[in-house]
Amino acid sequence: MIIKSAEFVTSAGRPGEYPPVGPPEIAFAGRSNAGKSSLANALLNRKSLFKTSSKPGLTRRINFFKINEALYFVDLPGYGYAKVSKTERVKWGPMIETYLINRASLAAVVLVLDVRRQPGVWETELLTWLAFHGTRCIVAATKADKLSANKAAAGRAAIARALNLPDDEVTLFSAKTGLGREALWKEITLAAELDTHD
Repeated sequence: MIIKSAEFVTSAGRPGEYPPVGPPEIAFAGRSNAGKSSLANALLNRKSLFKTSSKPGLTRRINFFKINEALYFVDLPGYGYAKVSKTERVKWGPMIETYLINRASLAAVVLVLDVRRQPGVWETELLTWLAFHGTRCIVAATKADKLSANKAAAGRAAIARALNLPDDEVTLFSAKTGLGREALWKEITLAAELDTHD
């Protein structure tokens, strides 16, 4: 995918604040500090379009980014370990669920996991929930550059087992080296039914 344009459009907390339904949307979900923002920036060849931070919980609303005037990337709040108030965390569940259930232009969800961590209950339940609602899920195991090739492969296999998926349905990814970028774009392009020359 050649990135001709990528821009922030809006931040939303409820459906009335979403952009009008139009181009297909790819949502990014993952535990706080799993590398979700770094992955999206690497896909877009941008350094800081998606805000990254060493502090979990930076994304607190649903952020929409328009790519090539043909696609939206949607950044969902990270879950788990976020140092925000319990009241605010309670709001995130319904906010994310409302988006995932009702958004007609949602084409797929990229579930982002740290290859060094085992999936938890939230990840396994999300995968089951998305399957039940007929929403495509693309699984990416980030931070592969933090491990040797053998250990990264073992981490991917462990994640696949925990999620009851074949190994090849978990894409190893490194924002630092670019590993997995082409493979993820291929899956995103298929899910969004985009022309590969866009």
